Amino acid sequence: MKDELVERIENNPKYQELVSKRNSFGIKLGIFVLVMFYAFILTIAFNKEVLATKIGDGLTTVAFPIALAILVISFITTLIYVKRANGEFEDLTNEIKDDVKDLL
Repeated sequence: MKDELVERIENNPKYQELVSKRNSFGIKLGIFVLVMFYAFILTIAFNKEVLATKIGDGLTTVAFPIALAILVISFITTLIYVKRANGEFEDLTNEIKDDVKDLL
């Protein structure tokens, strides 16, 4: 019965849609965050003078607000993924559960 349930779920078009959408969205967000992090690290490695530029009264550098922005953007991308996972992805998951309810 368990093999039949797994097979029925895997053959469900809604499951295929869920996997496709979730993977695509996760990869896009992951690439965005990685590019952002690596751009910062590469700037530190190859052009640290840009980030060492003093701002304001000279108490801080450009690097601090940029690093803070990276942290905030990373947090926001996590919230975006969680919101979509709890909305669209959860709806698809519930539809799949309803389709195979008779085998449970």
